Amino acid sequence: MNNFQYFTPTRVVFGKDTESQVGTLIKEQNCTKVLVHYGTGSVKRSGLLDRVYASLDEAGISYVSLGGVVPNPRLSMVYQGIELCKKEGVDFILAVGGGSAIDSAKAIAYGMKYDGDVWDLYSKKEVPKDATPLGVILTIAATGSEMSDSSVITNEEGWLKRGLSSNLSRPRFAIMNPELTYTLPEYQTMSGCTDIMMHTMERYFSHEMDTNLTDYLAEGLLKAVMQASKVLLKNPKDYDARAEVLWAGSLSHNGLTGCGRSGDWACHQLEHELGGMFDVAHGAGLAAVWGSWARYVYKSDVARFAKFAVNVMGIAYNYADPEKTAVEGIEALEDFFRSIHMPVSISELGVELTEEQIKELAYKCTFMGKRTIGGMKKLVQEDIEEIYRMAK
Repeated sequence: MNNFQYFTPTRVVFGKDTESQVGTLIKEQNCTKVLVHYGTGSVKRSGLLDRVYASLDEAGISYVSLGGVVPNPRLSMVYQGIELCKKEGVDFILAVGGGSAIDSAKAIAYGMKYDGDVWDLYSKKEVPKDATPLGVILTIAATGSEMSDSSVITNEEGWLKRGLSSNLSRPRFAIMNPELTYTLPEYQTMSGCTDIMMHTMERYFSHEMDTNLTDYLAEGLLKAVMQASKVLLKNPKDYDARAEVLWAGSLSHNGLTGCGRSGDWACHQLEHELGGMFDVAHGAGLAAVWGSWARYVYKSDVARFAKFAVNVMGIAYNYADPEKTAVEGIEALEDFFRSIHMPVSISELGVELTEEQIKELAYKCTFMGKRTIGGMKKLVQEDIEEIYRMAK
């Protein structure tokens, strides 16, 4: 087991009607003015935004609003938020929505405390040294950004999708009411379940030995999400299944399922480029590339893939041919993705890749030839190109 630090300072307020506590929670932060940051309309239509404003009014907290965040949140919106916050004297940010609203809020929080272009931080030219505090009211189970140190922003100039991780952006609190996720379309729900699973698997698939406790936590979380997702296909308003998935999303990305392990993260890097170029749903994009990535790298650690096959996917271990067990596990997870109506190829995303696009995606994925990706196997540009070809 590797040395590790586990840091989860976010206060979780979980359950029915918990959004009514937002005014009190922000008041405890001793702020003077709040930016309420949200997406493209669902929080308005559902009445959630009105309830948020009522709670802030009751607590005597002033606020300004900025809506319009889209999936794969844009740098242009971040710039707009930074300008508004500085103009209005905002000192706390409240993200109301899913991972896109939270990631956009985190980028604004960085930008408010940075004198230069906030993209410098996401392009790794500079390291963040401060951020405005923020909180979250979560409306979708997916990214885990409500408890994580990470955010991802898309720069429309070149359509580059880049991530930034720093404890400075961990939310002060996360309000999680499973009922707020009832109205999500099936595709978003299942894409979110896939994202949660992939956050766990990115940590699970690495070469470290003697991490049984962390492995059991990861395996249990994966099985719980798989079970709950099947329930939600039949009944989207099953409170207990919504609660399981919502809590799993936070635990999948707050570091718990990776303690003592280094992780891989190649699939996320592969998907980031797809999301940047084609604006696909993140979880669906991950499902589309995972099988091809797994087939490309599994021989670097057959035992790890076989363990996943047995403990998560319920495959019987083949002592005469462990490699067959590993492959059957990969096939079983692809079958699961199909069963929840997720794609297992890029063409099923509605994208027909050309060879030129494959080369462009791979080049961008290596940060224009400046890095490799992956932990199970170090992948150079040629490897990345081949995985995209396999995933077509």
